[in-house]
Amino acid sequence: MKVAVIGRTEILYETLKLLLDNNYEIGLIITSKEAPEYTKSAFEFEQIAKKNKIKYIYTSRLDDYVRDIKDASCDIAVSLNYSSIISQKVIDLFPLGILNAHGGDLPKYRGNACQAWAILNGETKIGLCIHSMIGGEVDNGNIIDRKFLDIDINTKITYIYQWFAEVIPNMFLESINKLANNPLYVLESKNEDSSRAMRCYPRLPEDGKIDWRKTNLEILRLINATNKPYCGAYCEYDNNKFIIWDAELYNDDEKYLSECGQVCSIDQDGSIIVITGNGKLKINTIEYMGFVGSPGEKIKSIRKRLM
Repeated sequence: MKVAVIGRTEILYETLKLLLDNNYEIGLIITSKEAPEYTKSAFEFEQIAKKNKIKYIYTSRLDDYVRDIKDASCDIAVSLNYSSIISQKVIDLFPLGILNAHGGDLPKYRGNACQAWAILNGETKIGLCIHSMIGGEVDNGNIIDRKFLDIDINTKITYIYQWFAEVIPNMFLESINKLANNPLYVLESKNEDSSRAMRCYPRLPEDGKIDWRKTNLEILRLINATNKPYCGAYCEYDNNKFIIWDAELYNDDEKYLSECGQVCSIDQDGSIIVITGNGKLKINTIEYMGFVGSPGEKIKSIRKRLM
């Protein structure tokens, strides 16, 4: 079976290497300009293409290369984080279609930032699906493989992405193996349980602004959902940005009257306790004016408030 690789990111790069190691013929590599946070560049995709004598295309406009893609005569393609929507005209050039890896439990979580939305929504597991692509539709198509990661209130999005990096290449390989043995193989039809479908829209850096009037659980979920590689959940302290990277729920029996955002305790370990709209939050690691570490290094008095 001849495979094309379309997209960007280090995960796709590792998928490409795994397919080569498993003696799949790679007939085509298509990529485009990498995003700033990616650790693999378009240049590195080009280098592996040259090394293995694979046709290489650098473009964000696949429809302009229909003849080149057709001439490569690939049976199937795998795609991840390509920079533009892939049309049905391009998908139809591959007899077995194009497979996409989607970090969300389909059909419930479709679209953008699904992992962050799942954390914010209080889910107890994160889905990861390999599905066939349909031109012009968002994360639709037959599901070929699905795995789940159990999460809890302390799971950061950082850990979820680490899990993705570990399992996606093998999921692509296993899915191609299944379709090589049975071109009609489907784990779940796209039409099954469509009532669960939910579209997730993009999140912006400013969505990480903390509203201390919310509950401690809601704020903790925001901290975990906006964690690295993203910009982090933040507030203001002394008119400067105060990013919170690590926190946990804090429970005690104290009865109190306070405004939200009040620092009520500075512990010996350097953590601080902050009052929210419902309950308290223990903050362990912050970033503030170039400093990264315990908040107690910067906040020395309970006559302070996070805004």
